[in-house]
Amino acid sequence: MTSPLLSVRNLKVSFSREGQWTEAVHGIDLDVFAGKTLGLVGESGSGKSVSSLAVMRLLNEKISRIEADSIQIEGEEIKDFSEKQMADVRGKRIAMVFQEPMTSLNPVYKCGFQVAEMILQHEGRSVLRQAQGPSPVSKKAAKKRVIELFKQVMLPRPEAIYDSYPHELSGGQKQRVMIAMSIACHPQLLIADEPTTALDVTVQLEILKLLRKLQAETGMGMIFITHDLGVVTEIADDVAVMHNGVILERGTVGQILSHPQHPYTQGLLACRPPMDVRLKRLPIVKEFLDGQWQGGKEQILHDLQITDKERQDHLNQLYSRAPLLKVEGLQTWYPLRKGVFSRVYDYVKAVDEVSLEVYEGETLGLVGESGCGKTTLGRSLLRLAEPTSGKIWFDGIEVTALKDQDLRDFRKRAQIVFQDPYSSLNPRLTIGEAIAEPMRVHGIHCRELREAVSDLLVQVGLQAEHYDRYPHEFSGGQRQRICIARALAVNPRLVICDESVSALDVSVQAQVLNLLNRLKKERNLTYIFISHDLGVVRFMSDRVLVMYNGKPVEMNDADALFTHPQNDYTKKLIAALPGR
Repeated sequence: MTSPLLSVRNLKVSFSREGQWTEAVHGIDLDVFAGKTLGLVGESGSGKSVSSLAVMRLLNEKISRIEADSIQIEGEEIKDFSEKQMADVRGKRIAMVFQEPMTSLNPVYKCGFQVAEMILQHEGRSVLRQAQGPSPVSKKAAKKRVIELFKQVMLPRPEAIYDSYPHELSGGQKQRVMIAMSIACHPQLLIADEPTTALDVTVQLEILKLLRKLQAETGMGMIFITHDLGVVTEIADDVAVMHNGVILERGTVGQILSHPQHPYTQGLLACRPPMDVRLKRLPIVKEFLDGQWQGGKEQILHDLQITDKERQDHLNQLYSRAPLLKVEGLQTWYPLRKGVFSRVYDYVKAVDEVSLEVYEGETLGLVGESGCGKTTLGRSLLRLAEPTSGKIWFDGIEVTALKDQDLRDFRKRAQIVFQDPYSSLNPRLTIGEAIAEPMRVHGIHCRELREAVSDLLVQVGLQAEHYDRYPHEFSGGQRQRICIARALAVNPRLVICDESVSALDVSVQAQVLNLLNRLKKERNLTYIFISHDLGVVRFMSDRVLVMYNGKPVEMNDADALFTHPQNDYTKKLIAALPGR
């Protein structure tokens, strides 16, 4: 049998907090073979990223402790390497692509310089170690190689991107720069840590294809870390499922996805919104661990599937009502200026001639790639971004004509939940104070304000005693629940959810989606649900609007749109879904 490229035996990782050591990874084994991809799957906190960082020795030595019987790369033991030796290993023999490229790239340096620096540093080191001579790679040669790398990862205008700063690139482009940096020194092993989680389905598909292409060309081994088993089908040869620092199950991708043995793996697969049926709610991982779904998929469909008649009755009732929101010819354009006098020479047409109606009690899904205008449209509807032209009516009132106090009163009835719950909350306010704040702003004076906020916390699945805790004390899913409670504090009728579950694990995502649907029924809410995740949009939505370059290109009943898309762009989005 072929020897593994990377072999890890009995890896343990512990962290110190206030003098107490807690073990986070409990003696795992990993094998990665040349030319093959190991999918490392599990929820946040399962230990998958920590394990990879431990292999590369990138954890803070002051608060972490790494123990292992063996960590070998191509048969060479590296667990006892000095920091100087590990600096030679990182980038040249083992490279890593992190989840968030914006935090991985230095914002004050141009992208090309950062990749070139990697080449100069490593190739200079190898020569100095062997011959004590100067680096054979000049800055000019390094730049030429970087531009070739940018072409290899299919970046448009590679010369221009070489001289661009990270903030000038899209998310997909920044991720390609990171991939170019990681392969610059021809590593034997690439660790890709959630590299596509925040990307559109089309960009995600391109990145996955790119990684497979690079692997085929170079024969490098790869560890692909993700919480999404759908993505694993597109990239992995073998799969290891982690939970609470332990590997629960491992096997080929076919074995794991077709015949999962552990209830946790079964739960991860089941909590992903299906594309072929419509469910009343999503099953969650805890229910599998508790033995609730021992009948598997057949039991889930029997208990949770919505029948065609139930679906049609719901739609008939929904569209017999008057629209709550009506939009005609909405445009939100941003001027582009140049010259000493800032002359306007063109416009970015973020939203361009959008007309739509949203009915009371409906969920309208809004989909499209990054830059299509869906977030700007959501903000324009609340006049958080001022429309250039067009009209908006809410419950018969023309929103585009409202001033001052009337506009503030409107925003009490229409709220928004943003993508990043942490940046939406003031870290200096307790969550109770954060939820109470909009109530005070809008003049909702409850005699028992704390009691009202505590009731909201319970409604979104938290506890009343959480009132006095701060945002950093909660997980991402819990913080999103706090933001939902904050939006509901002023009793709105319309809630715009802007990528509100895109950064969450599929298991936590299922819980938040179920929560949103439950609150919708209990409070008779209307949603505009913005997302690049088409599976989530189909599960949540009654109708779906597809946007491209600021314009609406297709709008239809959600089931009809996903089953029989009419527009070529819609077909492209659906074809890019993992596992299709």
